[in-house]
Formats: sequence, structure tokens, C-alpha cells
Amino acid sequence: MKVRGKAPIDKTKIRRILIRATNWVGDVVMTLPALEAVRANFPAATLCVLARPWVMPLFESHPAVDQVIPFAKGKGPVPDLLEIIRVVRTIRRHGYDLAVLFQNAFEAALLAYLGGIGVRIGYNTDGRRFLLSHAVIRDEAILKKHQVEYYLEILRAFGWEAPSKDPSLYVGEKNSAAVQALLSSEGIKEGDFLLGLSPGAIYGPAKRWPVERFALLGDWAAERWGAKVLVVGSQTEKEIGQAMIGAMKHRPLNLCGATTLGEAMALIKRCRFFVSNDSGLMHVAAALHVPTVAVFGSTDPVATGPRGKRARIVRRPMACSPCLEPSCPTDYRCLLAIEPEEVWEEMERLAQEVGHG
Repeated sequence: MKVRGKAPIDKTKIRRILIRATNWVGDVVMTLPALEAVRANFPAATLCVLARPWVMPLFESHPAVDQVIPFAKGKGPVPDLLEIIRVVRTIRRHGYDLAVLFQNAFEAALLAYLGGIGVRIGYNTDGRRFLLSHAVIRDEAILKKHQVEYYLEILRAFGWEAPSKDPSLYVGEKNSAAVQALLSSEGIKEGDFLLGLSPGAIYGPAKRWPVERFALLGDWAAERWGAKVLVVGSQTEKEIGQAMIGAMKHRPLNLCGATTLGEAMALIKRCRFFVSNDSGLMHVAAALHVPTVAVFGSTDPVATGPRGKRARIVRRPMACSPCLEPSCPTDYRCLLAIEPEEVWEEMERLAQEVGHG
């Protein structure tokens, strides 16, 4: 990767680092190896993350992060302007030496520039080249790699150590305690075999395998593995969780919208197995090293598949896939061609490998 910018960066002068996080759960998880590489290259520096509120829990217990700063934009023109001013003032007050912009947006570079950060690195996307002190020139080759590698390449462009690795997440004690209390109130014990199912996906229906097929997996796991089934998702997926209750013979516990993201992380960590569509929670489960099987439809597992030795995907390649569209203009054949038996077989194979089931 080529870099356009000023003189080489003197690492010995970097004392405070600001990382602009990406905005979505799955994207954040895929940046974590690069974030850890920043820490490894600057072990004595203070590392702060500027993040949207809904992804902050992904950083709050991470050992590489010293502070998380919220960026609560999205409430209207005037409140948004005031929030931008607040964030710029916060950046200036902290006196950062380096900004690493994992988010590709123009705004990310503008905040770092207005905040007076001298060294501002990131990809030359969204017309922001002139706002970066050192712009990494994004080429076609990097767009064909997994997103984990995409973010690591920013650091490699400067000759910094950035080894390829799988993401890892960390769960805070407060969230673990809250989940323990929640599960205990539902009669779930510490040693119970928990199967997490995540039948939602915010991106759109082209990512959502039919609820009835998830329900079959849940019933089979209850009957064959003695599993207790948890349905996990956001508030917007609460109706999908209710549909799961109606579709299953063995009533699951619908926790869609019942937890914060931090608590959802703790909940997934308690699971012995997790089955999901291509979603943020899929990446969370894989990064927590929970055995995970993911169903892929319109999206590309080469770029955004779950990373980890305990993660598997089930996919039926079609001439029209991956189309990356949120909805299908025809018949959703890439999803509907995947039968429950096929996913169950992958679950059983993975269960044997990790000693479950």
C-alpha cells in the first residue's frame, strides 16, 4: 500500500492516540486486531477511542483501550452541530499526537483536523485526502480481502507491525453479573447447555434466513442436545423473537431487546453454541470464541465472514451472489436453498470438533 503525505512518522513522539471507530457492531469487531496492533506499536501511549454510543460497550472492557469518548450525533442539525463542537473541543483539550481513522468518512478526518491532531492517518476515501497528513491509497486489491485485513493494512502501509489475527472481545464483570441474575430468574443454571439463536439482521431481509428454519434448529437442539434456547437480538428484532416462540415446540427464552449490547455480549459468552445470520452478533460470538455457525445469503463471507477457529459458514453460491443488496428483487434463492438439515449437519460437525453436543 502506498502512502501520500508529509515526512515519516516519528513513533517516539507519539504519546496520545485517538482512534475513530467504525459505526456498526460487526465492523467494530473486525477492527479489533488493528486496534491491538496500534497498542503493540505504541505500548506507552494513551489510547482513546471516539465511538458512537451503541458500539461503546465493545471497547469498554478491552485491555488495549484507555478511554472511550462518545460521539452522540444524529439528533438534528442544531444538536449535531453542538455535538461536533463538543467533540472537537474535547480532542483539542486532550492534545492527541496521532489519529488513526478506521472510519472511512469525510467527517472522521474533519474532526481530527479541527481537533488539531498533527498526524492523521487513514484511507484516502470520501474526498478527505486533503484533511489527512498521511493518506493510505486504497487500491482494488485491498477491497478483495477480509475486512480484518483491510484495517490492518492501514498500519502495514507505514511499516508498522500488524500481524494477521482473529478478533477477540472482552466482557466486563458488571455485564456478566447482570446476565447471571437474568438467567437465574428464568430458571437457567450455570451448567445448562445454552444455544443462542440470532434470526435477525438489521441490514435487510436478504440476510435473514427464515425464522421457521431457525425454530427447527432450536427444537432439534432441545431434543438431541438437551439445550435451552435463547433468542438474542436488538429491540428492533423483538417481533422476530416472538415469531420464534410461536414457531418452536420447545419454548425459547426471547431476549431480543431485553439487554444492552454489553449484556448481550455476556449472554453470548454463556452460550455453548451460537447460530446466526450474517450480523453484528455473529461477529461478537466468533470474537468471544463461542462455537458459531452463520448462514450467509446476499453478502460475501470472503470480506465479512466470521473469523476464528470455532466459526463456520453455510452458504449456497448462486450466479447472482454475493449481490450485497439488503433485499432481493426476485426470490431470495441464495437463502431459501439452504435447508435446516444442512445447517444442523454443520452444527454437529463443529460440536464434535469442540467437544460439545
